[in-house]
Amino acid sequence: MKYSMLCSFFLFVLSACSQSSQNNVPVQNTSFKKDTICWGKTTGKLPALLYGEGADRLGGATMGYIDTGVVCKIIGQVKKFYQVQLSQYHYAFMDTAMILRDTAISIKEPILSGSWKAWGTDSCYDIVTIHLSQKVPYTSNMEVNPSAIKIKLYGVQSNTNWITQLQSLKEIKNLYYHQIENDVLEVVIQLKHAQHWGYSINYEGTKLMVKVKRQPNLDGLSHLTFAIDAGHGGTNQGASGNVYGLVEKDYTLLFAKELEKQLKLAHAKVIMTRTKDTTFDNKDRILFLQQKNPDVLISLHLNSADDININGVSTYYKHIGFRPLTQFILKRITAIKMNEFGNVGSFNFALNAPTDFVNCLVEIAFLSNKVDEAKIKSPAFRTLIAKQIVLGVKDWIQYVTNEKN
Repeated sequence: MKYSMLCSFFLFVLSACSQSSQNNVPVQNTSFKKDTICWGKTTGKLPALLYGEGADRLGGATMGYIDTGVVCKIIGQVKKFYQVQLSQYHYAFMDTAMILRDTAISIKEPILSGSWKAWGTDSCYDIVTIHLSQKVPYTSNMEVNPSAIKIKLYGVQSNTNWITQLQSLKEIKNLYYHQIENDVLEVVIQLKHAQHWGYSINYEGTKLMVKVKRQPNLDGLSHLTFAIDAGHGGTNQGASGNVYGLVEKDYTLLFAKELEKQLKLAHAKVIMTRTKDTTFDNKDRILFLQQKNPDVLISLHLNSADDININGVSTYYKHIGFRPLTQFILKRITAIKMNEFGNVGSFNFALNAPTDFVNCLVEIAFLSNKVDEAKIKSPAFRTLIAKQIVLGVKDWIQYVTNEKN
């Protein structure tokens, strides 16, 4: 994976438009006719809300994925992105391929929220449902100390007069809301455990459903399922070495197979995103992993930089609730005298974006550095890295077990 220090966000503040002339098309670039809007519904694989159009190789910083069929107000277009108005004071960008425009849509604003219900299932989830009169855009984030999930529902005013919580709940501690703006409703889900284990958000009809994962049995690794992702593959070769010409896709697979071996020796269950040199789009990997529902995802990559003197290991996360695992893995790998390149947060990589399961990206070493590339070439080094990752996982489990919840 090519290293980049740049991460630029573009924030645009544009005036809201009224609901007349619904059949007009937003004009190109950031200018558009006042009093002109159109509506659309999200579509395709993992539609995402973006903060801006993006200026580096990872693209626009992602607010989060949303469900399909969500109604969005389109107020302008910038290059290949629609600008959508989430609420009176909030905007986002979406790839035009992710919205199907529909001039027949007619929305009565604001959308009202109805009753809520929360209960525990017989499997690994607590569930919250919120009745709405329309599928609205939403964003979510994790909070720590205390641990909570916060969801913003845009264009919504509260008409919620009761929230039913059943005794079968095992992970959700408290459930309530704030009307933080006239048309933004914030849902707060307080958790019983300090460690976030993941959640998903989707719609059943116009009813919003939040599935919150419970803390699994932490008595050893035998009760946990790990997904291992060998970065790149097939037509996506990734980075290449400067001295030996090692190709990233080949060696991430070798590291992944060694990690699979070491996790199985620790009696963990393992899922592999790929076991050979196959092309597997990142969105398809996410959809595959969401179906398999692992407890933890570890994605393995090899770094590269224009400066051949840069070397070392780094770990990455996007959501603050998943950071602890990345810290423990980094600590264990630097213990074998690997230079620390850093623990990187808010990372805009596709496989760090899901909130469904704890995830960690490991950039093991730099293919562009002569010393690191020689290590990558060594089978003994690959075994050592796999063992250190497993030790980092065990350290993390011990930390989670000892935390005051």
